[in-house]
Amino acid sequence: MVEKASDPGPEEKPTRPTASATPKRRTAPVKKPNLPGPAASTPARKTASNARPATAKKPPRVAVTPRKRAPRASPEVVLKIEGLTKKFDDKVAVNGIDLTVHVGAFYGIVGPNGAGKTTTLSMITGLLRPNSGAVAVHGADVWAAPVIAKRNMGVLPDRLRLFDRLTGAQVLYYAGVLRGLDNVTARKRSTDLAGAFGLEDSLGRLVTDYSAGMTKKIALAAAMIHSPRILILDEPFESVDPVSAATITDILKNYAAAGGTVVLSSHSMDLVQRICDNVAVIVNGDLLADGTMAAVRGGQTLEERFVELAGGRKTVEGLEWLHSFSD
Repeated sequence: MVEKASDPGPEEKPTRPTASATPKRRTAPVKKPNLPGPAASTPARKTASNARPATAKKPPRVAVTPRKRAPRASPEVVLKIEGLTKKFDDKVAVNGIDLTVHVGAFYGIVGPNGAGKTTTLSMITGLLRPNSGAVAVHGADVWAAPVIAKRNMGVLPDRLRLFDRLTGAQVLYYAGVLRGLDNVTARKRSTDLAGAFGLEDSLGRLVTDYSAGMTKKIALAAAMIHSPRILILDEPFESVDPVSAATITDILKNYAAAGGTVVLSSHSMDLVQRICDNVAVIVNGDLLADGTMAAVRGGQTLEERFVELAGGRKTVEGLEWLHSFSD
């Protein structure tokens, strides 16, 4: 018996699967505007598949304001003078001087004879006690802590008396030992200083046989042998020949460039103007001007400015007889 096939009924058409019942509307592609320039130079537009994520974009460059440098600290004070006064009976030799000297300065003190320069330097070094005022050398009071203050100083006083029955070598060695140097160091530095000042051939001679210029140089060498922080020099170039003066100037400049400090007095305005970077003018015990060389000069030479501060030139009268000769 043959089995009858069942009727399949109406044929079902296959349907396309869709994400939703409503068909998605296709949008027309946006045309890229034509940019000027050759087409080859326009880079291809990146697709969504190869586009860099937004987080990977470089941030815009921001202009950075340069940091201001901190102001330089003011140089260290090595000599501080406040209200320094000295009287001899009724005569006021130094009248309330205030002065500040910084490390590395080459400071000149100028003034006429009897102005108070030597008196001021003598009080700075502790050789003369003031009536009032204070002096501090590298923070140490000259009168309250004299040992500490004087250890930092090298001194060339006016009309210095040396042990002239000693040889030059003995004077330098004696000065070094007094300053605490050991035997080897004192001898080596004596030799070095003698060579620098051109005294190597005279070290074996007695100081009493030295010329005035040689005596000045051996005294200056004795003041420097312990390598002090500050040199206080009263007329260091007096009686010194020009060649030796140039040598001393070079030694003092190198010393100041290495951090030492020089305070000197002199009557030579040209010399002070040439070698000093700071200057003080003292007249009749009063400090009339102090500061940098350029500020004190005010566009004039130091001599012109000094004469102006000192009251101008004095007119000389009554010497007409000097114009006729006795013969």
